[in-house]
Amino acid sequence: MNYVPHTAQEKEQMLREIGMESLEALFSVIPEQLRKATIRLPEALSEAELISLCKELSKRNSHLNEYNSFLGAGAYDHFIPSIVGTLSSRGEFLTSYTPYQAEASQGTLQALYEFQTLICELAGLDVANASMYDGATALAEAALLAIRHTERNKVLISSTVHPEYRAVLATYLAQIEASLVEVRMAEGITDASALKDLVDEGVAAIIFQQPNFLGYLEEADAFSATAHEKGALVIACVNPISLGILSPPGDYGVDIAVGEAQPLGNPLWYGGPHVGFFAVKKELMRKLPGRLVGATTDLEGRRAFVLTLQAREQHIRRQRATSNICTNQNLLALRATIYLCALGKEGLKELAELNLQKSHYAIDMICKVKGFSTPFKRPFFNEFVIQLPSGLTPEGLNKRLYKRGIVGGLPLKSFYPELKDAMLFCVTENKTRAQTDSLVSVLKEISKGKSPKATEKMIKS
Repeated sequence: MNYVPHTAQEKEQMLREIGMESLEALFSVIPEQLRKATIRLPEALSEAELISLCKELSKRNSHLNEYNSFLGAGAYDHFIPSIVGTLSSRGEFLTSYTPYQAEASQGTLQALYEFQTLICELAGLDVANASMYDGATALAEAALLAIRHTERNKVLISSTVHPEYRAVLATYLAQIEASLVEVRMAEGITDASALKDLVDEGVAAIIFQQPNFLGYLEEADAFSATAHEKGALVIACVNPISLGILSPPGDYGVDIAVGEAQPLGNPLWYGGPHVGFFAVKKELMRKLPGRLVGATTDLEGRRAFVLTLQAREQHIRRQRATSNICTNQNLLALRATIYLCALGKEGLKELAELNLQKSHYAIDMICKVKGFSTPFKRPFFNEFVIQLPSGLTPEGLNKRLYKRGIVGGLPLKSFYPELKDAMLFCVTENKTRAQTDSLVSVLKEISKGKSPKATEKMIKS
């Protein structure tokens, strides 16, 4: 329990301990107008009035039942079977917290064990944990594992890894005085020759994304050979849906595979919460961060599930632990487990093929519009870069699309200045041909200099 001082003497003593003369001095960093701000709350409402107000406020939001979205970049709109919500909302499962009391938590522990098993099968690796907070923190924790394992303090990361993931990693490494070196991009993918020049005996790991942030497929086999030759680990950040048709990371020599499991049965959630996954080769198992569920037998020989290898964890060893992550995204991992089990191997393959086919149809149709093109002629999964016509900015295009009930792609200039007139588009299985054609139709109008019509909200079919 946190201690709260009660007497004036106790407060004065605590202020002296932190070198402050007064409470006002402690809060002096806060602008005065904010310290003296008053909150003017409206009169209390009845329950019925409050519900009515909330409904009115909610109408100000846009949502994908009204808008036709081509935005991805780390959060993806996939179809979620009804069974996912139905089972994950059952009372036996409806908790986001980690189970400590194994004898009372067998259902939850088994679900997490199944999640770990499914992630291992997807990644082609030996051990997976019970989930991480999100893909970005999973990637950062993977880098920390590599630093601990190799006892080196330099990490190479491709500039084609999600920019926000790179920012999270930089924040993590700044606290331990490790160096982070970005490998430049060439033609939409990692510059393999630049990477090879940077790898030396001081590198703990190289990190790349497959497919990368721009949607394109990296030449992954070469990365593993380059890293292992110098004793470094290889970390791949992967899209789990793409693994329905792409080779698993374990097949091309990756030591650690991480990623974002939001596409597996979890909605966009207004940008979160998300759920990360983390898989490793068996020799790295004891350095794995987070929760790990194991299968065993009880005194009567029955199959049972427990949290295992807990000496790695913060709640056991604190300062000597492998990580400060000592919980998991239980409820979201459960949804991912149900989703994958509902699809099965063939279902996941068919889903990945739909994403591939629909995105390729979209890019072909967009590039037939005058002035629109793709700067990179490379294999991609369900995201791709589109170069806009001269005189049309990504922000301007998105405003015009939005008036037509379409959420456009992601402007790339804040992440990649060289792509200042380009956008990242995403097409999942949820896009119908009619919806893609409606986007293309508006692009044709814009390319001909026509003014956008009145707002037309496209209902998903």
